[in-house]
This record gives sequence, C-alpha cells and structure tokens, in this order.
Amino acid sequence: MKTSVKMCLLMIVIILAASGFTPDIANADTSEKIRKIGQFVEQQKKISKIPGISIVIVEKGKTVYQKGFGYADVKEKTPVISNTLFEIGSTTKAFTGLAILQLEKDGMLKRSDDVRKYIPWLRLRNNGEPQTITINQLLHHTSGIASNSIAQIPESNAHNALELNVRTLLNQQLNRKPGSSFEYATINYDVLGLVIEVVTKQPYEMYMKKQILEPIGMKDSFVGLQQVQSSEMASGYKIGFMRAQPYTPPIYRGNVPAGYIISNTNDIAKWMKLQLGNSRSNAIDKQLIQELHIPDQSVEPFDKGTYYASGWAVMKKDEKQYLLHAGDNPTFSSYFILQPDEQLGVAILSNMNTSFTTAIGQGVMNLWEGNNVTNNHSDRYQKLDRFLTILCIAVGCFGLFFIILSLRVMRKLVRKQRIRTSLNVKRTLLLSFHTLISAAILTLTIMFPEILFDGFPWAFIKVWAPTTITVLFYSVLATSIIYYLFGLLLIFTKNNIELNKKQISIKQF
Repeated sequence: MKTSVKMCLLMIVIILAASGFTPDIANADTSEKIRKIGQFVEQQKKISKIPGISIVIVEKGKTVYQKGFGYADVKEKTPVISNTLFEIGSTTKAFTGLAILQLEKDGMLKRSDDVRKYIPWLRLRNNGEPQTITINQLLHHTSGIASNSIAQIPESNAHNALELNVRTLLNQQLNRKPGSSFEYATINYDVLGLVIEVVTKQPYEMYMKKQILEPIGMKDSFVGLQQVQSSEMASGYKIGFMRAQPYTPPIYRGNVPAGYIISNTNDIAKWMKLQLGNSRSNAIDKQLIQELHIPDQSVEPFDKGTYYASGWAVMKKDEKQYLLHAGDNPTFSSYFILQPDEQLGVAILSNMNTSFTTAIGQGVMNLWEGNNVTNNHSDRYQKLDRFLTILCIAVGCFGLFFIILSLRVMRKLVRKQRIRTSLNVKRTLLLSFHTLISAAILTLTIMFPEILFDGFPWAFIKVWAPTTITVLFYSVLATSIIYYLFGLLLIFTKNNIELNKKQISIKQF
C-alpha cells in the first residue's frame, strides 16, 4: 500500500513537472525580481540625477536581464539601449591584467620581474632610497606609488602620451616600500600598459583590440577615445547645481590602460561570461582567468575581507566569494560584480561620475539573490554640490551687495556729493588693511585645494569635482575684486561737506 502511494506521488510530480508547473514558479520568481530591479533602479536614478544607465545580468552562461534607463544624450533625448557605449573607467584594469597574464603565458615576461627590465629609466625611490618594483606589485597596487599620483596625469592625445604619463613618476617619491601594503593608484596600470607596449612592440590600444577584445567577441568595444568610430557613444555629465550638467573633460590618452576602454552591455555580458567560465570563445585560456582572480594576501586587506587580485577586488561575504570593481572617470562610472559559485554577474554603466552607480550595482545583485536593499546611499559629489551651490548663492549675494554700494558711491561722485581726496595716515592704514583682507581672500581661494582636497591642484579638481566648484571659484574672485574696488572708492573719496551744508540750508529755507 505504501509503495502504491509513493508511486502515485512520484507520478504526480512527474506530470506537474512535464506540464511546466515548476518553470512557471521560476518564471514568476524571475518576473518579480525584474519588477523590483526596475523599480529600484528608477528610484535610484531619480535620486542620483544620473542621465542614463545601462544594466546587464548574466547567469549560468545566459543573459537573463538587460535594460537601459534614461538618456544617452539628454538634449537630443537619445535613449540608452544595449548598444550605447560608455567609458567603463577603472573596470578597464582587469583587461590590462589579463593581457599581462597572457603575455606571461606566451613567455614574453614574468610577473616576478623588476619593471626596470622593460622600462630601464623607471627608477623610483622611497625616502631617497632606490626601490625594486615587480610586475606583480603593479598588478596588486602594492608598488608604493601614491594614490594622488593621478593628479599628475598629463592632458594629452599624443601617440606617446602613455610614456609621458609614466615619466611623471620620476618626479614623485614612492609613498611606501614596495610590497609592504596596499595603496590604490590608477597609474600602476598605466605602467603595465607601457610594459605591454615594450614587450609587444606595438601600441597598447592595438594589442588590446586585436588580442583581447576581438577574440572575446567584444567587437563593438574600443580602447581609448581615439579608437571610437560610432554614433552610439553616450554623452558624459557631471553634477552641478543639483542637476546633470554636460561636460567634456580633457583627453588623457596616457591613462587608457587604467580607465578608458569604451564598451556597451552587449559586450560586457561576454566579458562577464568569460570571467565566470561560460564564454563560447576558447581564445582565452580558462586557467588565465582563474589566475586573474587570485588575490594578493601577502598584505592586509584594503577593506573588510577584501583583497586585490589583478584588476578585480575579491571579497568574502556571508560564506560567498564576490569579484567586483568600480570604475570612475570625470563623466562616466561603472560597476561590475560577479558571484562565481552561482555563475552570476551584474554590470552597471552610467554617463555620470557618481558612487550611486556602485550602490545600484550592489542593490541589483542583492535583489537578484533574493535579498532586500535599502535606499539610504549618499554620494560625496552630490553632497559637495549642495554645499557649493549654497556658497555660490551666498557669494553672489555679497557680490551684488557690493555692486549696489559701489554704484551708490559713484552716483554721489557724479553729483559732487563725494569728492576725491588724498591719502593721510588714517586712509593709508585703511588701504593697507583693506589690501591685506582682499589678498587673504584671494590666497585662501587659490589654496583651497591644499586645505580641503589633500593638495590636489585646481586643474585636477576642475575636471573631477562638480561644475559648481568652477562657478564658485570665479564668483569668489569676482566678488573679491568688486569688494576691493568698493573699498578703494571709499578710501580715495570723501563726503563733500560744503555741498551737503548747502543742501541742508536749502531744505531748511
């Protein structure tokens, strides 16, 4: 009897499975995830002010979700689609890392080599002592190169821009002894890019396009802006006055190996499938991909349970391992996160520099894994923009106030109610004091980066910070000049007492 019951139950399960009952549950679950993801992204897009977002999710070798949100070009109302191209920022580093591992496999270099074997003139020092830096240390950001070296990357579109960029290191001391600890410095990967050029005897951009992107099938992707020949390129934006502002930053061709692959979610899906072992292409050795994900645990983790591999951060969380990396350029940002055990990957591309891109990527991964997400993320650029906007309004009001006062003094001069006067001791002291105040304001304005931005120069801040900061800078300069001129008007003129007495007498009469 029990055997018969078991057989009946088994037959029922088989019938239900054959009728598609189980797939319907799965499809319903997937549909609910997609609904939540769409709602979440729309909310975050509104809060973050990002003009356009492109998302792709891959799972077990399939693209299970792909969608564009907002505009690739706000003015033209061009929607984001799967073909829309974005600068992917520092998520480029994993591509450069793969190229290094590939060249090692081909016997053209060793990761244990001193970088001077390939770039003999790259002699760097720490506390005045010459140091040996290996390829591995560059891959893992343990070279000792300072993170603020990014500010020295030259604006250039020259064919030798990569070498010009690496040569800026000759004027900088290492921040720590190579191999001693982690310090993220984008220029580490520019040095690796130059090594690739030296070893392959061809431009970095050409090697990457032919030996990495095309074999993977990423035929719509480009290496550096100079390669882009497509009308699908998204326009870049920065936050400014609490809204997205179009902005065209300088070209940093010397920074291409660290941050300037241009791609879309169609091609990034292929890249994530390769990382997860699901690529249809056999052009890249799977062993190399596994090595790409091996973290450097010879130093302390740079975040809780997180070590750096070769262009990927490797994080342990809730007994799961994630591979992740964010990318930030002046007007674009990206975020890739992979969960190898589930063969799951999420990529977010956006046309604004904001940490919301990372938050959205993490949120989408959480939702797909069936977890809840919170909507309490805040972006430092957005906060800074709000503060700068208030300052701009305040400075503008001061400027307008001093303009009005200056016009009143000038009107009195025209009416002879005030007349010119020569300097006496009192007026000389006032002039000196007034000049000192004005000079102090101008000096503080110029030194503002040294005080609040770790010594980054104005040229760098103008490119990376909200557009509001440039407006504030010139507003302060203009207001300072207006204030100084107003003071000069008061110091070099005085009330015409005789004329005032006559006017009083006439009024009394």
